[in-house]
Amino acid sequence: MKVIYTGSFDPVTYGHLDIIKRARDTFGEVIVSVLNNPSKKGLFTIEERIHLLEEVLKDENNIEIDSFTGLGVDYARNKGCNVFVRGIRTVSDYEMENPLAMANKEYKYSVETVFLLSSKEYLFVSSSLAKEVAKYGGDLSLFVPKLVEDAMNKKYNNRR
Repeated sequence: MKVIYTGSFDPVTYGHLDIIKRARDTFGEVIVSVLNNPSKKGLFTIEERIHLLEEVLKDENNIEIDSFTGLGVDYARNKGCNVFVRGIRTVSDYEMENPLAMANKEYKYSVETVFLLSSKEYLFVSSSLAKEVAKYGGDLSLFVPKLVEDAMNKKYNNRR
């Protein structure tokens, strides 16, 4: 079975990678799709995020990296898939994700959402926290792979 895991992945973290691999191990195949939201300025471009995902997942099987603009349910229909996977760290994550999951299920092309609870070692890991640590030159090894850490440090050094 093929599932879709969407997100900004700005940057991809160990928490994201954990959900990706567990979703693949559970369902067989995962499309990791970077949401292109033109109204938001990210640290990395869409192309850079895709490249980082491809690099950190290059040795993994049954994982496709892609991107999309627009509604996730339309993207899912175009990919011939009707299941989203979402990672949940906290109750507030669930409260934010649940209405979207309900709407996706009721949409004309019904898409189910399966929530995977974060592994305990990644409960505190988030892209926004990683960016905050990087901005102040902190240790990113708890949050992101070395390749991503190097890319983040390069971005923040270029901004200073």
